Amino acid sequence: MDSDNLQQSLDTDPLPARRTVKTYVMRIGRMTAAQERSYNELAPAWCIPFENKKLNFVDVFGNTNPIIVEIGFGMGDATANIAQANPDINYLGIEVHRPGVGKLLGEIKKRDLKNLYIIEYDALDVLECMIGDNSVNGFHIFFPDPWPKKRHHKRRLVQRPKTDLFAQKLAPGGYLYFVSDIIEYAEFALENLEQTPHLKNKYNGFAESQSWRAQTKFERKGMAADRKITELFFVKEN
Repeated sequence: MDSDNLQQSLDTDPLPARRTVKTYVMRIGRMTAAQERSYNELAPAWCIPFENKKLNFVDVFGNTNPIIVEIGFGMGDATANIAQANPDINYLGIEVHRPGVGKLLGEIKKRDLKNLYIIEYDALDVLECMIGDNSVNGFHIFFPDPWPKKRHHKRRLVQRPKTDLFAQKLAPGGYLYFVSDIIEYAEFALENLEQTPHLKNKYNGFAESQSWRAQTKFERKGMAADRKITELFFVKEN
């Protein structure tokens, strides 16, 4: 994407708040000097500002390669690894944690990635307003906030009816790949995805680990705490 088309403030909020229950909390985290430098230097070129208008992926990436959307990439280490390993696939990362955005921007520059852009905004608003129906070839949801307290379950990203939005945006044959180190959330997500029209479980219950998925920081923390890594892989029916 031409960087001139992205030279606008990333702090504006053109869409009035409609959703009172968020799937995330804004974590207070100080950016390192390197993250802040990367953010200030690279965000105008690689961060797409939120707009209440559908993206044209060909205009963004300059090609018609498959589109994978990652929701909540954290510090972006796995995101950069996957994008680097698959140059013929386009990746769109959505994250609200600015230090993580700055870190991933630094990786984009360091690795000279041409197939990865970022939107720093609420993922559900992005899906509703910026992503066309039947346009996404895959969703990556790796280690989302499990919101373990029952009164907070309404904040979970993967649940009905939010899962209808994923099905709506996926192209036929596209996939949703969910990974968690919290078994109770994985069981909850499995039940909700199985109740989602047009999505079909590729496996009988939990999925096999996909060999191409790079390990994340949250995964390493979960394994260090002896928590089981559980995966789900659903495909949109034709």
